[in-house]
Amino acid sequence: MGADTNIPQEQDLEYTFFRSHGPGGQKKNTTDSAVRLRHLPTGIVVVRTGSRSQLKNKEAAYEELLRRLEALRQVPEPRVPTRPSRSAKAKRLRSKQLRSRIKQLRMPPTEE
Repeated sequence: MGADTNIPQEQDLEYTFFRSHGPGGQKKNTTDSAVRLRHLPTGIVVVRTGSRSQLKNKEAAYEELLRRLEALRQVPEPRVPTRPSRSAKAKRLRSKQLRSRIKQLRMPPTEE
C-alpha cells in the first residue's frame, strides 16, 4: 500500500459546474463558477461556491474531498473498558435510594 493510494483517481471523480447563488451581482450570475465534486466509490459530494474563479473553486473542492477521505480512513482506537470507582458506585447507590424514597412518598397511605 503506497502513498499514491490516498489520492483519488480521475475516473473516480465527477465534476459538475453550475451558477452559484447568493450575493455577488452581475458577475456571479453570468459565470458557471460553482463546482460540485462527487467521489463515486464513496458517494461523498463536495460543493464549493466561494470564489468567482472556477479553477479556485475546483481546487478548494478537491482539497476538501481529500480531507474528508482522510477522515474516513482514520480508525478510532479501541475503547479500554474500565471499572467504576468506589465513589462512583456509592454515588449511584445514593441516587437510587433517594429515587426510591421519592417514589414511596407518591404511594397512597395504607389503611391499618
